[in-house]
Amino acid sequence: MRGVYAPRNIQLARIFGIRIGVGVSWFFVLFLFIFAVTGPFHDMLGGSRTTAYLVAVASVLSFFASLVLHELGHALVARRSGLPVAGIDLWALGGITRAGEPRTPGMELRVAIAGPAVTLAVIVVCVAAGRIATSGSHFLHAALASGGVHASPALVWLSWVATINGLVLIFNLIPAFPLDGGKIAHAAIWWRTGDRNRATQATGRLGQGLALALGAFGCWEVTRGGAWGLLTLVLAFFVYQGASAAVMQGSVGRRIENLTVADVMDPEPVTIPSGVTLLDAHEQFFGRYHWQWFAVVDSTRHFLGVVREQRIDAEISAGRPALAVGDPAQLGGAAAPRRDGRRGRGRDPQGRRHDGAGASGPAPRHLAPGGEERVVECPRQTARPRARPRQCQHTTSSSSEPASRASARRWPRRAQARAWR
Repeated sequence: MRGVYAPRNIQLARIFGIRIGVGVSWFFVLFLFIFAVTGPFHDMLGGSRTTAYLVAVASVLSFFASLVLHELGHALVARRSGLPVAGIDLWALGGITRAGEPRTPGMELRVAIAGPAVTLAVIVVCVAAGRIATSGSHFLHAALASGGVHASPALVWLSWVATINGLVLIFNLIPAFPLDGGKIAHAAIWWRTGDRNRATQATGRLGQGLALALGAFGCWEVTRGGAWGLLTLVLAFFVYQGASAAVMQGSVGRRIENLTVADVMDPEPVTIPSGVTLLDAHEQFFGRYHWQWFAVVDSTRHFLGVVREQRIDAEISAGRPALAVGDPAQLGGAAAPRRDGRRGRGRDPQGRRHDGAGASGPAPRHLAPGGEERVVECPRQTARPRARPRQCQHTTSSSSEPASRASARRWPRRAQARAWR
């Protein structure tokens, strides 16, 4: 199976750079499997019970190794398709590959079918090795654990690994989410209808139906005293959870697939005018909304930068509450865009330094549509800052403000030094 579930677990190994982790529940199931198969193995092997126990340990570990190979099939194909792979996790009822979502139906089909293909290869290898070691009929009787069958340890090991992987393959190919068969069906429905959300809902409904069937069978097993009734109920619970999540995801996806950012954006965001003093900003904005930062705009609501609460508190504590929020020394936001579309050095809303020389595409210039478009031209920053940085020249494309007034705006020297740092 594939997904993005990322539990806390223990790392067992790292294969091809892919992390293999196990949860605590895996160890419980490991010992449960060993305990469950030791008795039947002793009946087929005869002799000492220690031999049966060692064969049981080797068989169960081989089965979980085949599960790792199954998930590696998913992971390697996903990585070859360009999807990010975070790792593989083994848990009580199988394994899961934490990979990114496929972008096309063909990509999803390739990733989904890779795991069952690896499992089928493991079965073929076990059957071929068993037939070489003994006759075909004897291998079949050992695989089915027929009464009175006596076999060698190697034959018991190979036949059991082939049988358990065959059962896993059949169950895993059921076209219901979150099984691999559900992923294959999802890719087919997605390709046929062109609607990914519809495919997710359909396979999720099939998964819910499978879970209900497993639950009914588990209840019947419990009432008749069957050994696997409780395990079947647990499996049904997890399958229903995964399938319900898929149904919800498809439903929400169909509702929001045509929504745009403009549909959910705030056309009148809360901003601080550049002329507001630091003390007023602290009382009227930070004290009221309890946000960590605000965008600062001029009289025409053009974005000037971002002011942060920590900076406001520091300036007030230093005895400068009357400074204006629009003072460049107080703005810690992204620098204004240049003519070439790149950004100068500044800070993001979280206070991290950045150099936008390699930023792709022009930076946003407005918080609200309309009005003038301001551009700040600054000389290219060298590797070592100058002791006296050059003056930045402000120009404007609006005719509403006199050119003399625009050219008269200059950053204070002290603020320039802070900005260039």
